[in-house]
Order: sequence, then C-alpha cells, then structure tokens
Amino acid sequence: MIDHAQMNTPGRVCPLRYRYGPRAIASAAEHRAEILYVIGGLYGNPQALDAIDAMARAEAGPVTLCFNGDFNWFNIDDAGFRAINERVLRHDAICGNVEAELGTASDAAGCGCAYPDAVPAAVVERSNRIHARLKRTAAQHPELLARLDALPMYARYRVAAARVGVVHGDADSLAGWRFDVAALDDPAQQAWRAQAFARAKVDVFASSHTCLPAMRSYNLDGPKLVANNGAAGMPNARGTQFGMLTRISAIPSPHLHLHSHDLQGVHVDALAIHYDDPAWRQCFLKNWPEGSPAWLSYFERITKGPDYHLFAQP
Repeated sequence: MIDHAQMNTPGRVCPLRYRYGPRAIASAAEHRAEILYVIGGLYGNPQALDAIDAMARAEAGPVTLCFNGDFNWFNIDDAGFRAINERVLRHDAICGNVEAELGTASDAAGCGCAYPDAVPAAVVERSNRIHARLKRTAAQHPELLARLDALPMYARYRVAAARVGVVHGDADSLAGWRFDVAALDDPAQQAWRAQAFARAKVDVFASSHTCLPAMRSYNLDGPKLVANNGAAGMPNARGTQFGMLTRISAIPSPHLHLHSHDLQGVHVDALAIHYDDPAWRQCFLKNWPEGSPAWLSYFERITKGPDYHLFAQP
C-alpha cells in the first residue's frame, strides 16, 4: 500500500518543477568535449576537488569538468561554501536537488531528494536538517545563490561518436531514482529505458543522485549505457576511502579504472578519486561534530564506506 502522507513529507517530495522529460534533453545545446569528467555528489569535499584537479592535469588532452549536482552539502561554513561554489562554477555544472532547494522560499520539499520508501524516516529527517543549515549559509551569499539558481537541470555533450546526456537524477526528473542500481537491474523498467534513450537521442546517460555507483549497458536499438558515478566526495563501497567520477573519452585514460565499458570507440570509465582522507575527516568534523545530523547519517560511511560492492552485476 502506498503511504500518501509519507510521500508528501519534506525530503520525499519530487516537485513538479524538477520534471523535464527526455525530449528536453534532446533539444539542449550540444557541447563537444574530448575528455569529459562527470562529477556528481561532491558534497562539499574540498580535498576531493583538489584530487579531481590533479587528475585532470595528468590527462593528455583538454578536460571538460561537468559537475552534475549536489556539489554542496557538508560545507555549511561561510568560507567552505564560497570556496566550493567559486571553484565548481568555473566549470560546467548542472544543479542537483541540493542546489535547487537553496534559493526557494518554501521548505515543503525539504532537501529535495525525493527519497523512496525504503529510506528510513530518520535519515530523511536528518537530511532535511542538514539542508536547512546549508540554506542559512547560502542566504549569506546572494551573488553565488543567483548563479546556482541559474544552473540548468541537464546538459548534452558529444564525445567523439557518443551522444551524452548528463543529468542529476534520471531522464525524467532532477530527483528521479530510475538510474538507481535496483531500477537499472529491473527488467520491468526496460521499456521506459528504451523510450528514454530514444526520446533524449543519446547513447549514454551520466547520472548521480542515488549516491551508489553503477554502470549498465543495454541493447536498445543499438548499444546504450547508463553510468552513475555514485558520490565524488564520499566512499562508494565498504572498506574504501575514495570518491568516484565518470570519465568519457575516445582517448585512453592515464588513470586506472574501477570499471569500464567501450561504446562506439569511446571509453566510459569509472575512476577513483583518491582524496586526502584524514584532512577531509577533519574538515567534516569541524562543521558536523559527533551527534550532529550529518555525523549520524554519514560519518560511518566516510570512515568505513557503505555496505555496497562496486559494480556487482545482477
């Protein structure tokens, strides 16, 4: 039975303004990139951003960095908020639900995550409290807030022969969960996936939002791929201390990949972001000490990683 009251609570709501649909992606301006880094879920981690910059400098060609949302989260201090946003906004970026809710007058959507029923209510409530605290910081930076409000919800790239749609959630919505691991492995979603690729006119969807990585290929009127980078600013598997990004290029990567798929001569790689973990923990704890909402929800993941195995196939 669907709990309609729960679905309408802050943090579980998916606002109508988040919905765009795949045809909007098809009509977006197409940008060319030789090497594309898609970076979702930085979550305010400056050490991860330092590591990403170093990775880009090691490449043999020009790198386009596209931050596909939720680059803010734990950075509730004024200096941290300004530093993350000024650095990210030098590059391509789209908004995630975190950014989409920072400038709103209403708190009806909470953090805007549109969490599914499987996520415990306590986690949703803490996320709303984290976002409310971040929102107070953002209000002190109106010039940055205006730039965040102007960000698009999706982007389109051409990397060699591959057409790439960059989203935060899924092909329909900013906070959609159909590129979550469980949905990607659900055969009942195959018709929706085929329609999404066809209407968006892309070969690759690069996403984030669900906070756990996955890469899945499908034969849908030709080879198609969904690459979800999980989180750039937090560990993505038990026993790890690195974030992840999606690299798309016909040029082979100088970095070892965790998982890879070739599509029309283009390499789609999941790369580890080996940030300075002790420095990141110290930075996190300054804003979110033991017992705080973010500490309760995330510190175990930051120190031990989530209970998840990277790129396990169904």
